[in-house]
Amino acid sequence: MRKTIAILFGGCSSEYEVSLQSAAAVLDAVDRKKYEVLKIGITRDGTWLEYEGGTDEIRDDGWASHPSCTPAMISADRKDHGVMVWKEGRPELVYVDAVFPVLHGRNGEDGSVQGLCALAGIPVVGCGILSSALCMDKHRAHLLAETAGIEVPEGQVFGRKECASGELGRLKEAAERLGLSKGRPVFVKPVKAGSSFGITRVERAEELEEAVREALRQDQEVLVEESVDGFEVGCAILGTEQLTVGKVDEIELSGGLFDFTEKYHLLTSKIHMPARITEETAGRVREAAVRIYRVLGCSGFARVDLFLKPDGSLVFNEVNTIPGFTSHSRYPNMMKGVGRSFGDVVNTLIGLAEPS
Repeated sequence: MRKTIAILFGGCSSEYEVSLQSAAAVLDAVDRKKYEVLKIGITRDGTWLEYEGGTDEIRDDGWASHPSCTPAMISADRKDHGVMVWKEGRPELVYVDAVFPVLHGRNGEDGSVQGLCALAGIPVVGCGILSSALCMDKHRAHLLAETAGIEVPEGQVFGRKECASGELGRLKEAAERLGLSKGRPVFVKPVKAGSSFGITRVERAEELEEAVREALRQDQEVLVEESVDGFEVGCAILGTEQLTVGKVDEIELSGGLFDFTEKYHLLTSKIHMPARITEETAGRVREAAVRIYRVLGCSGFARVDLFLKPDGSLVFNEVNTIPGFTSHSRYPNMMKGVGRSFGDVVNTLIGLAEPS
């Protein structure tokens, strides 16, 4: 008997469009001999809809106007273990064996949907509540990693009130201390956001006010962080107890920031897979990535990003608990490097889902 998997896509997030592309690829890769799929789309304004159309409409963001769409929501009542779908105005319970949230950024990758699934008693694919919330919070993930002896960038966090117009004194002091006074750039980031939304590379003090405004569009807290010499490397990890660690990749930047446009269009940047580093260095990257994955309590899958400095040392950047998931995204390509096809990864992940 096939198991029923609810796949969530879209969401109230600045990464809505990315989720559509990832979800369409995942839906195309699910083994329909093993799994029946319930497609649940979430509009930008937070409306949940069951969708019965094809993946092309999801990719093109035309899914929400499809005639098959009908209101739906996960039931928090544990005895239901499923999704309520309103058919012809009447609620109908659809039992689901697990939920796969193919949602990027806030309200999907931050522990919120994972918490809803935990309340409902439904297994969720990927990281649970705590690790999802921790990994979304750049500052607190760094604090925890640092206690485990992992090097992290130096930074300082400021709340919205501290960032009020005309009251940026302490933030400016931090930026000067973290690099501006030495002629080095700093990065101003929202503490909780993905796909580099709201991040600004700041080279002069007069650029800080606009950078702070941009970060606050994404979150209530702002992180001012030093720049790290070197380049970024990534490592894909699959599993909970027994882990499969993918090949290491490398980001080659021509500018100063791997922002949303560069991540998804590669206008001037390049991704090298495998990374142009020695096998010994790649081994150290993989070891560090696994250590961070364990320290932050990750499960199912995640991509761990680090900086490789000129002296060979590693600095933790961030963990993406639901990384980009199209067949050409970084995570699947790193897994492909160790012999795991995209379809194999997707169906393995679903099989790994355990009760929250």
